[in-house]
Amino acid sequence: MKRITILIADDEAEIADLIALHLEKEGYQLIKVPDGKEALRVIQSQPIDLAILDIMMPKLDGYEVTRQIREQYHMPIIFLSAKTSDMDKITGLVMGADDYMIKPFNPMELVARVNAQLRRYMQLNRPSVDNEAVLETGGLSIYPDQRKVVLYGEPIELTPKEFDILYLLASHPKKVFSADHIFQHVWGEAYYESGNNTVMVHIRTLRKKIGDDSNKNKLIKTVWGVGYTFNG
Repeated sequence: MKRITILIADDEAEIADLIALHLEKEGYQLIKVPDGKEALRVIQSQPIDLAILDIMMPKLDGYEVTRQIREQYHMPIIFLSAKTSDMDKITGLVMGADDYMIKPFNPMELVARVNAQLRRYMQLNRPSVDNEAVLETGGLSIYPDQRKVVLYGEPIELTPKEFDILYLLASHPKKVFSADHIFQHVWGEAYYESGNNTVMVHIRTLRKKIGDDSNKNKLIKTVWGVGYTFNG
């Protein structure tokens, strides 16, 4: 069986070594790099199952590395950062990260989050026995098995979280989902204080990408005080 490979990108060698020490006990194969440019080189040269990225790295910061990763790859990304504000967390998640941990952190909590992200990623990418039906409405086509979205024949680039939100809403048309429900379903963890802002920002960027922000008959409707629904 192929060993799961995890990339650790952090210019603080002590932190990278600490993370590697705990993840090696889980049986993972670890690759450590000191900067963003080297992180991209590794990802482009071999299969990586999950990336742990410091935000403030030399050469390329974690945000830019994530932006370039998301142009081609869908593996989970966990940010590590000394930045503690809610907006920093939201920015990281909107950029395409799947989780965000603040330094200093508990190594065992990081291990638990890595395991959870990998379980979810493997489950989502497990080949299905029966192909799921393509969802189509208003020129928008959603292909669940391929995790692909097409708008009037043109592919739309979504982050993994944007796709998950869109598919959740579109597969239950007219049903209203609270921000709490969306966050717990898509992020797979308990709702926290800034979770509503995180969902709101993701919905906003998702609407722009599918041309829904300037459309009077929006596909994703806001039900004020309640949540969001798909109007397909």
